[in-house]
Amino acid sequence: MNRRLSATAFLTAVLVSIALVASGAPAPTAKTDDVKFTDAQKQTAEFMGYWKNLPLTPQQEAIKREALSALPAPCCDDNSLYTCCCPCNMAKTSWGLANYLIAKKGYGVHQVRTKVADWVRFINPQGYPGDTCYTGGCNKPFAKAGCGGMAEPVVF
Repeated sequence: MNRRLSATAFLTAVLVSIALVASGAPAPTAKTDDVKFTDAQKQTAEFMGYWKNLPLTPQQEAIKREALSALPAPCCDDNSLYTCCCPCNMAKTSWGLANYLIAKKGYGVHQVRTKVADWVRFINPQGYPGDTCYTGGCNKPFAKAGCGGMAEPVVF
């Protein structure tokens, strides 16, 4: 009886683990506090590099899509951060950060969503009005509720 119960408990644990991974739940070992935001200019370049050079598998892209689709784009809040209305520098940094968190840190949906939202607050603590793209703010610095430009170099 004990052997059967142990096998059942083991199988249940395996199935629960598979369901958590498939749902994009955070990996048990990934920590949301291991990526610190300290220098907007330096980290902007770093995150944009991840956007350009760190491809995701289809499964990883699904995590990114689910995480960022739930966040309104700060510069055009009628779009999600996953789609944004254009590939502005602010969006590229968010996409690159997500790529890094998923591909290199093993973050799940909720962890990516939280950390990218933290990044957006870090680059502009005053917040975005949600219409920057429609009111001439594309080439303004992040700290002035802008998109940081539409091409490199980033406007600071």
